[in-house]
Amino acid sequence: MAFFKKLKDRLFNSSSKLDEGLDAIMQDADQAPDPAAAPTPAPAPEPEPEQPPQESPPPPSEVPPTPPAEIPMERAVPPPTPTPIEIPIETPPSTDTAPRKGLMGRLLGRDLAKAPRRLLDDDMLEQLEELLITADMGVDTALRVTANMAEGRMGKRLSAQEIKELLAREIARIMDPVARPMPLYAKTPQVVLVVGVNGSGKTTTIGKLASQFKAAGKTVVIAAGDTFRAAAVEQLQIWGDRAGVPVLTAPEGSDPASLAWDAMEQAERDGVDLLMIDTAGRLQNRADLMEELAKIVRVIRRKDPTAPHNTLLVLDATTGQNALSQVETFQKLADVSGLIMTKLDGTARGGVLVALADKFGLPIHAIGVGEQIDDLSPFDPEEFAAALTGLGPE
Repeated sequence: MAFFKKLKDRLFNSSSKLDEGLDAIMQDADQAPDPAAAPTPAPAPEPEPEQPPQESPPPPSEVPPTPPAEIPMERAVPPPTPTPIEIPIETPPSTDTAPRKGLMGRLLGRDLAKAPRRLLDDDMLEQLEELLITADMGVDTALRVTANMAEGRMGKRLSAQEIKELLAREIARIMDPVARPMPLYAKTPQVVLVVGVNGSGKTTTIGKLASQFKAAGKTVVIAAGDTFRAAAVEQLQIWGDRAGVPVLTAPEGSDPASLAWDAMEQAERDGVDLLMIDTAGRLQNRADLMEELAKIVRVIRRKDPTAPHNTLLVLDATTGQNALSQVETFQKLADVSGLIMTKLDGTARGGVLVALADKFGLPIHAIGVGEQIDDLSPFDPEEFAAALTGLGPE
């Protein structure tokens, strides 16, 4: 559960945002009409308290024969009687709790006061949809999630905790089919092409993956395919040193497709298990850069028709809904086989991962929540859903 704690801590922006939104929605429970509270505003014992004052007139008829000193003593007896004292004691609880929590409020008292309940109706569903959209789940996914949450529960009163549990369950249900580790094959070298836009975290992700594969007993080589930025090659070499794997480079400005060919040949000679090829970051709307990526894929396939065996698209969570268009474009050019989401520690937009799973169904291999070499973990839908909604692990 160590990574779950880290994930939950890093996803505080997302979970706290959902918490605040749910709190705002549940505040309406105070104004929402409670059918169970209808009979309570008219308490039956109210007419009875007026009868004792009518019993006081008979004593005045007996006043003349008695001495005047006894009159105040007899009148001092009615004030301590329970009738006038019971009315103020019983009235405040009924007036405070009845319109607020109804019959359940009177039965559960303080426990219900801590967990107000609200009727699940169309208005509440609309508010939940808006909340999920602000968490970057997108309109289609938000509508689908709330529709599934409401199935068989319309007209029921739910607490914020129950809504969180339903939401987490639905998120996990959507994401469970796509939570799969990157497959490993017997054929060597297994070529892993890593793509993504500028600044998405490709280089750090390659270093983290290489470290994990080496720890699993695999021999790994990294090819620095971003030949246009010297800083990118240097950064990859730093991560290669951290992971303890060699990094193949080419002179600055070299053709990245040629580097990929040479790296595959050397990996074959050395009997390497995994060859991870880094690529330059490129925007999905730059046709020239995307064509260059397509060329790398063509060259790799001339060397090995079955390669690349894995094409990993690294996505930056801070891009929000823009991640959807990135997947669409890269999938056409490079046959993306799996996704890795990074920078979940710096955004309140973790919901975009749910939208990606819902729309594309591509495997989500791992998520990153930091810059350390161990801040990349296999994707677990239950832990992610619990962290996103602010719940604890099951």
